[in-house]
Amino acid sequence: MSMTSSLPACTPASSIRGRIGPDADHGYYPAAHRYHLYLALSCPGCLRIAVTHALLGLDDRISRTLLPPVPDAPGAGYAALREPYEATAHRYQGPAKAPVLADRWTGRVVSNHTGDILRDLALRFGGPGVPELYPAGAEDGIRSLDRLFEEDISAAAQRAGQAGGAPAGRAAALATLLGALGAVEERLAAGPHLLGDAPTAADVHLWVTLVQLDTVHRWHLDADAVHRIAAHPRLWAFARRQLANPAFADQLRLDEIERRHHHDCRGLEAAGAAVQIIDWTATGDLLALPVRQRGPR
Repeated sequence: MSMTSSLPACTPASSIRGRIGPDADHGYYPAAHRYHLYLALSCPGCLRIAVTHALLGLDDRISRTLLPPVPDAPGAGYAALREPYEATAHRYQGPAKAPVLADRWTGRVVSNHTGDILRDLALRFGGPGVPELYPAGAEDGIRSLDRLFEEDISAAAQRAGQAGGAPAGRAAALATLLGALGAVEERLAAGPHLLGDAPTAADVHLWVTLVQLDTVHRWHLDADAVHRIAAHPRLWAFARRQLANPAFADQLRLDEIERRHHHDCRGLEAAGAAVQIIDWTATGDLLALPVRQRGPR
């Protein structure tokens, strides 16, 4: 039986979209120690930012605070973020949610938009010796894959597991999901990365999408659906390979993802909850492990 899926979006309803420009002629410009990130690693958007921050080696240039997996108060967000939000907008009444890129010089929120933060980190703070996550000429490809991951994998997986939805609608959503996974599987036949010979932001997004698919959406799908999702060996080998890189593995907090999911979820688990696709606690460059049964919790 399929049940309601659950993990809410991380981007606040009140979107703040300041951008970091290339030089001092812009209000926000690259400067070491000027910016601070607030991230909850239970949130997929925050996890993408954390992996990007690590891949770019920004620990000594942009500090970060890791927030609890669940906000302090329903609807209000994190108490730790209330001050920068109120410094940004007088008498701010919206939710103080992560992710947040804050300006330490003014105390204000620069941005709470995941995509903008990712691009500004990579384009304004990247440099020699780190991956070029948004290489010239790849922007359209990255955007196209972003849509595929968000709409045809994550959103489709959520629809496929919704309780109360029409069976035909759930079946169509599962077909969309499997079609998208098949397309990515075919793309990975050409090499270990999605776009060319080096990792890009699309690889980070795919990895986080697969984390969510196996650790969140799986709970609300039937076992047959999960086995069909698992039947993409290149895809799950890709997910498993990234665990050899500390920039990915060190950001993964399985217990926090589970806590956030079960805090926000109002449905009961389905048969797919007992089927884990890969072992996310393993490290090294082994290929994806076969599907295995999870014992009773």
